[in-house]
Amino acid sequence: MNEKYDVCIIGGGVVGCATARELSKYDLKVCVVEKEEDVCSGTSKANSAIVHAGFDAVPGTLKAKMNVRGAELIRQLSKTLDFPYRQNGSLVLCFDENGIPELNKLYERGIRNGVSGLSIISGDEARRLEPALSDKVVSALLAENAGIVCPFQMTIAFAENAASNGVTFRFLTEVTDIRSDGDGYVLSTNKGEINAKYVVNAAGLYSDKIHNAVADDKITVIPRRGEYVLLDREVGDLVSHTVFQLPTKYGKGVLVSPTVHGNLLVGPSADDIEDKEDTQTTASATASVKERALLSVPKVPYNKTITGFSGVRAHLETGDFIIGETKNGFFDAAGVESPGLTAAPAIGEYLTELIVNKCGASLKENYVKERRGIPQVAKLPQKERTELIKKNPKYGVIICRCENISEGEIVDAIHRTPGAVSLDGIKRRVRQGMGRCQAGFCTPAAIAILARELGIPEEQVTKNRPGSQQIKESL
Repeated sequence: MNEKYDVCIIGGGVVGCATARELSKYDLKVCVVEKEEDVCSGTSKANSAIVHAGFDAVPGTLKAKMNVRGAELIRQLSKTLDFPYRQNGSLVLCFDENGIPELNKLYERGIRNGVSGLSIISGDEARRLEPALSDKVVSALLAENAGIVCPFQMTIAFAENAASNGVTFRFLTEVTDIRSDGDGYVLSTNKGEINAKYVVNAAGLYSDKIHNAVADDKITVIPRRGEYVLLDREVGDLVSHTVFQLPTKYGKGVLVSPTVHGNLLVGPSADDIEDKEDTQTTASATASVKERALLSVPKVPYNKTITGFSGVRAHLETGDFIIGETKNGFFDAAGVESPGLTAAPAIGEYLTELIVNKCGASLKENYVKERRGIPQVAKLPQKERTELIKKNPKYGVIICRCENISEGEIVDAIHRTPGAVSLDGIKRRVRQGMGRCQAGFCTPAAIAILARELGIPEEQVTKNRPGSQQIKESL
């Protein structure tokens, strides 16, 4: 492989895909390189799924600017690109009268950041909104414009829309070195060289490695792991708002929140680790998360837990994102941690503006603005469901009973561009295997469908990256 592009984006997470989508509006040849087998395979897949209102970031920082703009864009894009979003609002709880000044500081910070819908309410008012809250809550910051989103489906929506507008995705392609050639950059990868006039570093946990290969000022990403507990949809309505606690230096504390898919989410922990790939869960962190959440909601029914998971985010000691042109033609989106999911569309918009102003690219005349998601058979009105099944009987064959996911949805997920090539790829697109039994029932059928549609033996079907095959070849 020796390919030439106008722009090469390193990293297929939410920031990389959001940037690719924005760039795809212009007459530019754009490529996304991703070391895993699919988009949304790193930090973007394992986080709190929160659209932050924007009251937490320090005024004047990139975090503050990108958060507020990103939240606005997500509200719009959820309709244009057809991904799940709900503006459920959030509460930051104060448990001691001595903490009220800090709560007021958050309110004032939010006002300075341009956040609307903020108010300080009493503990009684908070409990009227959320009866499950602790009696110890004395006051709360209500942010009406906060929301929740599906991080996988949002990232995939960005990627699909970018692809429909000509962006090329190169998976299992790891950038091992990058150098200037006087007229742009040469990226050395495990699959050959890529030449690009401009480069966007959206490599997440490895954004320091990419940055340091080009820039004179070096940075260090500190991997910070957060562990979560996910509860069954049976108890997903315990709270309707996202419930935070007053922040500490390690973040916004343990939250209790509904998800857009009806589950209840508790977490995260915040532990600095050395291994950027260490996404294990630990008994100690899980116990800590559970205990701390009970301060906010004393009766979280942990007997309804269906799984635990962790994600690792890219923390910088500077406390802010690094976004912009670091060197001639080299653009950083480095150290993007919380509220990175919220900020992603704004980061993509900002970087695209910088690149377009530099290269003078024109808007496409045939840009495809909208994207439709995969039909969710179980949620369709009866008439529409019947018509869909009549056109394609595979939509009438239920594979995942917990989530009511049909064979038609799985096949659709595989044949999208970019499509699922692994079990995790299917799971993130249509939620097959995300229910109560956690894929215990439907995995064999999903493997068979993947093998059939990809034209490979079942022994070659992977959970995610190569080496994660689920069936051992017979001797």
